[in-house]
Amino acid sequence: MRMNYKREKPVQKAGNIPSQGYLVYEIHTNTAKDYSRKDFYKICLVSGRHLIEYADRGIEINGNNLFFGTPHIPYSWEVVSTDQAGYSILFTEQFLKTGISSESLQQSPLFRIGGTPIFNLSGEQRDYIAGIFRKMIGEQDSDYIFKEELMRNCINLIIHEALKMHPSEGYFKQKNASARIASLFMELLERQFPVDSQRQLTIKTPHDFADVLAVHVNHLNRSVKEITGKPTSLHIAERIVTEAKSLLEHTDWSITEIAYALGFEYPTHFNTYFKKLTGKAPTAYRTENV
Repeated sequence: MRMNYKREKPVQKAGNIPSQGYLVYEIHTNTAKDYSRKDFYKICLVSGRHLIEYADRGIEINGNNLFFGTPHIPYSWEVVSTDQAGYSILFTEQFLKTGISSESLQQSPLFRIGGTPIFNLSGEQRDYIAGIFRKMIGEQDSDYIFKEELMRNCINLIIHEALKMHPSEGYFKQKNASARIASLFMELLERQFPVDSQRQLTIKTPHDFADVLAVHVNHLNRSVKEITGKPTSLHIAERIVTEAKSLLEHTDWSITEIAYALGFEYPTHFNTYFKKLTGKAPTAYRTENV
């Protein structure tokens, strides 16, 4: 079910993503909380001086910069300068799924582990991308029937503009072994989706992934936790639930068919698994969201 989301003060909205799966807003001076959301994909156009800390590297940026954040990599963001402004959009992976596969999104150099998510912009580049953000803000509360498609196009336009630029390679340290293993794990996880009714999910435990990647499961778990801040099992569970939600919302498959496709031997096991992670039974979730 779609719902209209009334925008009030953009600065105060960064804590909530409406049901359509995206939120775009303007960043105001000294509003560090604008950078605090890390459970969604994020694109920020910022000015001023900032310090971004990852598990394996630190980045200090100054001037006009375009930043790409992913929920799969933890980071902290400190606003250093007192005079800073810009724009930000938060969006879910599911929102872009219509226009770009989740695998290609995560494997994009903008979002993948060890990628290059920061671009220093010229004044002309900054003005062009700021215009796209202003377009999205203007359309966010409109009644245009194809608004979501327009928003996807704007996000993809920013992504492609960034891909044409030279990333700020000087900000980054070389990927270590843990980052490489975590990246391979995330790629292998995404490669299994979307599922179909004829092909059951087969790689679904940390041991399964370790076997395919030819590493010890303890090494895999340590690497993934070190780089992403979350255990391997949680990444797998969250991705399975994300796919389950998509199937419940966008297909007419029965609960039994969904359970089988996601690798559950019995529907009751799937029901218990889904409810444990979402707080709702699959049938209740489908009723509320279709």
